[in-house]
Amino acid sequence: MASSNIDQRSPGQAMWRGALCKCPHCGRGRLFRAYLKVADQCNSCGELLNQHRADDFPPYVSIFVTGHVMAPLIILLVSDAGLSIMAALAILLPLAVAIMLAILQPAKGAVIAMQYWLGLSGFAKERPLGADDAETL
Repeated sequence: MASSNIDQRSPGQAMWRGALCKCPHCGRGRLFRAYLKVADQCNSCGELLNQHRADDFPPYVSIFVTGHVMAPLIILLVSDAGLSIMAALAILLPLAVAIMLAILQPAKGAVIAMQYWLGLSGFAKERPLGADDAETL
């Protein structure tokens, strides 16, 4: 359904578009119709977006990144700054929730874009043929 004149240079480009919550195909249309609800199709190029299977991977990415950001802050606030555990929790828990929620939608967009790029979960394989791919055809 999508037009073939869209410039697709790399999986990183598709993932960047997805992380910006844009269509991985054209980079112009919206990927989400709500916070984590994927649009049925791109409002710009018409690419079908609803066949993704992101499942649990975006929350894992969000938790992984949040943990790596929070670990130094926990050490800094508890040991170096000398805050009590309760004071540190009052700062760190809301911060951890905010970071996880901020990362979750871009992580889901990037996962969907990678599925799109690789042709997984019902997406048509959109990446251009390289020299290695042309030889196998």
